[in-house]
Amino acid sequence: MSEFKALVVSEEQGRYVSNVVTRRVEDLPEGEVLIRVKYSSLNFKDALSASGNKGVTRQYPHTPGIDAAGVVESSSVSELKAGDEVIVTGYDLGMNTAGGYGQYIRVPAGWVLKRPDGLTLRESMLLGTAGLTAALCIDKLEQGGMITGQGPILVTGATGGVGSIAVAMLAGLGYEVAAATGKASQADFLKKLGATTIVERSELEAGKEKPLLKERWAGGVDTVGGDILFNVVKSLRYGATVACCGLTAGTGFQGSVLPFILRNVNLMGIDSVEQPLVVKASMWDRLSVQWKTDLSSIEHEVGLDELPQQIETILGGQMVGRVIVNLG
Repeated sequence: MSEFKALVVSEEQGRYVSNVVTRRVEDLPEGEVLIRVKYSSLNFKDALSASGNKGVTRQYPHTPGIDAAGVVESSSVSELKAGDEVIVTGYDLGMNTAGGYGQYIRVPAGWVLKRPDGLTLRESMLLGTAGLTAALCIDKLEQGGMITGQGPILVTGATGGVGSIAVAMLAGLGYEVAAATGKASQADFLKKLGATTIVERSELEAGKEKPLLKERWAGGVDTVGGDILFNVVKSLRYGATVACCGLTAGTGFQGSVLPFILRNVNLMGIDSVEQPLVVKASMWDRLSVQWKTDLSSIEHEVGLDELPQQIETILGGQMVGRVIVNLG
């Protein structure tokens, strides 16, 4: 098969427009592994790429999709053979390399992981970069000494992809979870995922002018950044850690050193894009076995034709849970 369907974003008269078009395999970038994509997922970075954000994607026309799961069609390396089921997340996929919103991708072998036995291709994309990021956050928190029974673990942006998976995973691991959101209507959704407390976003925005706030959280997964992140830092219990992985509330970060030197707290950065493949493999193994979580309640499956509307939804801050893209 030399032709396939792909979502392509083009610049037209100063606007960025998405259309499903026919592409040729021969036009894909160079790489050792050609993969027939079965599933992808929708992430905030994909929406930024689709809307012309030059910090994510420099040249258009372009096919976004930072996640892909599928079957090896051909390979020039011995480690990967035709018929192998594989996962690709991050690196340059969907940024400046044609991504998972096409039925075929061609990528370097160093980006490709064989599917863990405990996950189907579809389940791997229900997780995708969001699940990998949540796992990296929890791993970092546990390295920092977080254990169950110490108190509530706060998750900000809890209805989004990373947030909702983090809530479900933490609850499944036995942690007490406080879910922060600006969507009060989604309280029942978050409680079904395992949250024991719902925190209004406005509550986390209060007191940004103060150097310290009342000790409250035994740990945190922050997906939003900005003033909310530093208010979380100022509210950590002595010795606790927050893992930072998002910026939807802004990239600015202003605060004082007092929480760090008076309460011995930790702020840990999380990047899921350029992690060495061996680290990603370790996280995927955990996600497929001891950290495997039922996420059926947060999924919404769409085809390529429905993606543009879903992209508008996530850009508008209205996305809840995870969108799986079926390229079958």
